[in-house]
Amino acid sequence: MENATKFYINGKWVKPKSSKSLDVINPATEEVITSIVLGNQEDVEQAIAAARAAFDEFASTTKDYRIDLLEKIIEEYKRRLPDIAAITSQEMGAPMDLASNAQAPAGLGHFMCTLEALRNFEFEEQIDTTTIAYEAVGVCGLITPWNWPLNQISAKVAPAIATGCTMVLKPSELAPLNAIIIAEIMDAAGVPKGVFNLVHGDGSTVGSTLSSHPDIDMVSFTGSTRAGIEVAKNAAPTVKRVTQELGGKSANIMLDDANLEETISRDAGIVCVNTGQSCNAGTRFLVPTNRMNEAAEIAKKAMENVKVGAPEDEGVAVGPVVSQAQYEKIQTLIQSAIDEGATLVTGGLGHPTGLEKGFYVKPTVFADVTNEMTIAREEIFGPVITLIGYKDEEDAIRIANDTVYGLSGYVSSADTERARVVARRIRTGMVHINGAQIDFRAPFGGYKQSGNGREFSDHGLRDFLEAKSIFGDL
Repeated sequence: MENATKFYINGKWVKPKSSKSLDVINPATEEVITSIVLGNQEDVEQAIAAARAAFDEFASTTKDYRIDLLEKIIEEYKRRLPDIAAITSQEMGAPMDLASNAQAPAGLGHFMCTLEALRNFEFEEQIDTTTIAYEAVGVCGLITPWNWPLNQISAKVAPAIATGCTMVLKPSELAPLNAIIIAEIMDAAGVPKGVFNLVHGDGSTVGSTLSSHPDIDMVSFTGSTRAGIEVAKNAAPTVKRVTQELGGKSANIMLDDANLEETISRDAGIVCVNTGQSCNAGTRFLVPTNRMNEAAEIAKKAMENVKVGAPEDEGVAVGPVVSQAQYEKIQTLIQSAIDEGATLVTGGLGHPTGLEKGFYVKPTVFADVTNEMTIAREEIFGPVITLIGYKDEEDAIRIANDTVYGLSGYVSSADTERARVVARRIRTGMVHINGAQIDFRAPFGGYKQSGNGREFSDHGLRDFLEAKSIFGDL
């Protein structure tokens, strides 16, 4: 890529101050795609200074101006969709069908939903003689992950632009190349210089500088809970706003009237989307204890029918996980389940047959899992399902809520109203009933250690705004 070894700062592609490089690895082949430069503190400060210099003017732009700007970004994004899908598949291992039909379009979807939200959003409201004005929060540090890179970049960049904020983006160093295309889109769309800035780097240098810098007014972070805690600690001395979309360990309650054959087959496929690398994946399948053996047989069949293979191969549902470190983490969790007495139904340790090269994981099912086991407590981020038995509905709700996380939940039942009653008792930011998919117009975010704040549509706009009360006669 032409701009792989540059940063986008103040409307230009510039040579980094740092000389430290990192190879970007294709997880399907373990071969180097290209190299990027990892920024240092000087690089970050240059980008922050550009965003700070641009803020006052951009924050004062009209709503119509920003609507027009988003429309131009959307048109450029549409033009680059094939490029985005291709590079995303290469750098993080997404099957091409998924990259083309979900990964790349997800980013476009957020820009489009944000545009619609902006058109309908009122930046002032009146209460008698008091005016409440909603104003851009300021210069924003955006730190995004590798698993749904376009989704998370766009869910932050789009509302920042819509509200008049300026920003510095640090994408994951494991999958950074799609962000270069985003920067090229911003440039081609005519985003004013300094409004959008891109600096590659690791969390301990670039991420830490962004989250602690006094000229950053807000940090929007998506990643692990562990890293999110560090961001919050770094941000605390300057009392900046921090929004976090963190880890999850979502329960999938299959009530006793659910059709297990239909539900498990469907939801096993949902878990395997993106090779299980989704923070909201419902990997804890909660089934009636007296139907554990039946559930295990259904899950076994479903997971053994999942096609694992190279991302470019037709019909592949599961590609490689993103890195050697991620592969090893999943292997460790699988071994812990075996050691702690869970029943391995299918899959397990090692690579799938014929896929010894690349970071491929066997689609795996464990039965007879208890909620105290490590594999039921820690986020897996791979194509692994755990079957946990429950006695009755109250027990299922108790198990579902017995986690430090609260991102998402799933409920299946032949009775939709019954499912809705259970959904309201699950302590999560989102609940999917009978396989319903995410709606980009609804808030995305979690309770407890799954984060703070909400993203998507008008809910995402609000996190990038300050509310000001102006008292006085009209």
